[in-house]
Amino acid sequence: MFSNTFEPRFLETDALGHINNTVLPMWFEASRDPVFRFFTPDMDVNNWKLILASFNINFHGETHYGSSVEIKTYISRIGNSAFDVYQECWQQGSKCVSGTATLVHFCHENKKSIPLTEAQIALLQAHFYED
Repeated sequence: MFSNTFEPRFLETDALGHINNTVLPMWFEASRDPVFRFFTPDMDVNNWKLILASFNINFHGETHYGSSVEIKTYISRIGNSAFDVYQECWQQGSKCVSGTATLVHFCHENKKSIPLTEAQIALLQAHFYED
């Protein structure tokens, strides 16, 4: 598991005083950086090896300005060329949001998926989500 902490900014709130629902996908993507580095250690976008195939987000509770949030990032499925990144947002001891992103190991030049290597699978397995 990877863990990342954010301090919600006032500008991320909505009219109801909650963190706006559009903010969570950004926090989740920013928290996937360690996973991205498994494939592109220097984060060079000209040598990027992943694409986002899908993502979903489930809201379990409210998140608020004024209290830090922790994003927990896991790997929850590993396939031949794709894998799922499962993430949770916690604030004040409660899971507020969860979501899953499916990433594909991809060759942008050929526009085709690439099988995951044994080394990549081992890196991903080290962060596997256990219920």
